[in-house]
Amino acid sequence: MRKMLLSTLLVAGAMSMSACSTLRGAAIGGAGGAGVAAATGKSVEKGAAVGGVGGAVVGTVVD
Repeated sequence: MRKMLLSTLLVAGAMSMSACSTLRGAAIGGAGGAGVAAATGKSVEKGAAVGGVGGAVVGTVVD
């Protein structure tokens, strides 16, 4: 029982750390995408959405 509890805690910790990287990547990507869209005269909302998705993917892969 103790080994199972320890394994569950390790898996939960690893998942929370990977989620943190994913969210951080999404935030950075969203800000970058919005900045690029604003600088080029495109839709800031669409740029933030695309950048956020790209950043989330990169954050997941890097982690």
